[in-house]
Amino acid sequence: MKADLFRWVGQCGARFLILSFFVFCALAFGSLQAQEESRYIEVVGTAEMEIVPDRIHYIIEIREYFAEEFDGHSKPEEYRTKVPLQQIESGLRESLSLAGIAESDIQTQEVGDYWRQEGRDFLVSKRFDVTLHNFQQIDGIIRHLDTRGINTMYIGELESDSMDVYHRQGKIAALKAAERKAAYMVEALGKKLGGVLRIVEEGGTDGYGLAKRSNVMLSEAAGFDGFRSITNTYSVLVRFEIEE
Repeated sequence: MKADLFRWVGQCGARFLILSFFVFCALAFGSLQAQEESRYIEVVGTAEMEIVPDRIHYIIEIREYFAEEFDGHSKPEEYRTKVPLQQIESGLRESLSLAGIAESDIQTQEVGDYWRQEGRDFLVSKRFDVTLHNFQQIDGIIRHLDTRGINTMYIGELESDSMDVYHRQGKIAALKAAERKAAYMVEALGKKLGGVLRIVEEGGTDGYGLAKRSNVMLSEAAGFDGFRSITNTYSVLVRFEIEE
């Protein structure tokens, strides 16, 4: 009986020692792994790509008006002669044609009513999306356009057929920028930059977020200098291993 008890105690002790050994090894391995994983540097790389658009969506809204608005002396209550939308649209299309805009590049966006003043007629408006292929066409439109009846004009979306190529080039440039940054930081501490451990693509910015900018009063190309290209910003977070 005593022999069996001693034998059982001995077996339990051996199992405890074996279990303790494995726990110790696991802790030691975890500590070593943590030390190894801590030997890295994490940096953000950014790059900008300037893209000249292939298509420019130029939005023009026309609206009926009263001829007396422009005679220089009539008061609003004296306005009587309403210029119809059809006449304004005809003048607009003629101006666009003189500026070299093809009829196929002119699309109607919407038609609506504008309530000018209580007790007076509705003033009908119409909006066009004009597809341009260079900014010089905007200069031509402004030169030929009669702005009476033009409610607003602004640059909408800018597009490029090569956008995917530019995106790829921008991301590669951001990665290389991250590598250069990490290298000089690590080398400043007498270490060497190792391989890539992790890459996270961060949100960037692009030129499609342009605010609508009215340019009815502009008379020369200088007003569009800020819109002649799209600037996309790319950003990546990269983790590199640090070597001795």
